[in-house]
Amino acid sequence: MKNLVRTTTFLAIVACFLWSTAFATVKIGLLYQKPFQFAGLRFIISGILIFIWLGKPIKYFREVAIHWKFISSIAFVQTALQYAFFYTGMSLVPGALGAMLVGASPLFITLVAHFFSENDRFTLNKSFSLLLGIAGLALITLGRTRIEIKNHLEWLGMLLLLFNNFLSGYANVMIKKSPSPVSPYILSSASLALGGLLLLIISIPVEGIATGPFPLPYYLSLGWLSFLSAAAFSIWYKLLKRPGVKVSDLNIWKFIIPVSGAMLSWILIPGEKPEIISVTGMAVIALSLLILFSRQMKLKKELST
Repeated sequence: MKNLVRTTTFLAIVACFLWSTAFATVKIGLLYQKPFQFAGLRFIISGILIFIWLGKPIKYFREVAIHWKFISSIAFVQTALQYAFFYTGMSLVPGALGAMLVGASPLFITLVAHFFSENDRFTLNKSFSLLLGIAGLALITLGRTRIEIKNHLEWLGMLLLLFNNFLSGYANVMIKKSPSPVSPYILSSASLALGGLLLLIISIPVEGIATGPFPLPYYLSLGWLSFLSAAAFSIWYKLLKRPGVKVSDLNIWKFIIPVSGAMLSWILIPGEKPEIISVTGMAVIALSLLILFSRQMKLKKELST
């Protein structure tokens, strides 16, 4: 059991499941606070939670001081800029289209890895797995909501979400290729806190300041989102730095996010129920992940012989 919970596959699934819970809880928080301010507070708290969990303040601040340039670049790209594009883009496009574009991020991340990492190229097996995953995602999304493009702002929103996907891939490659020996936990903590601070500063002239008081659901939403960000990003950064783990292979597991998100919606949201087309989409995504997993097992077996 101990060996299972330490595997890349298991930890990737855990991180993706945590991220999948964000969609419903973000909606609750945004009922009471503007997007940039809410996201900024969320990531600042996330960084603080990891800092408290590490429990080594002297080592923490020493590593941050040594590697501040790399940490700042990840904070700017992965947290501040990416989430600025994400929240702005999602506010301009229909929900179903936004979910499909964000859910297709493994394809864009694989494209970035192909061009920026010498040992992470497209293969026939990987390409087939990606295409199956995107087909399954389209079935889940299009089966639940009709998509209509009504104005030019929606095209801008689509462009911003595509940039969000490319930034995610670029940040993943930055972390994977970086020779910096900074701890992935310190990296996730400091970059989340700094990126959150940047978002909070941006929010003041753009959105104003929401002072509250807020009801209990807001604080529960903020607390859960802060925890899941702390846990998921820490796991992900740790996996990216593992020898032999490729950015593209790891990110294909993100196809789990829309599947898990849909299942949680069926369980938690009144009126939401499974549909044949959505279940079919989930089956297609499961097949894409099975193909990926079998490929990884085959490569692992070849390396061990």
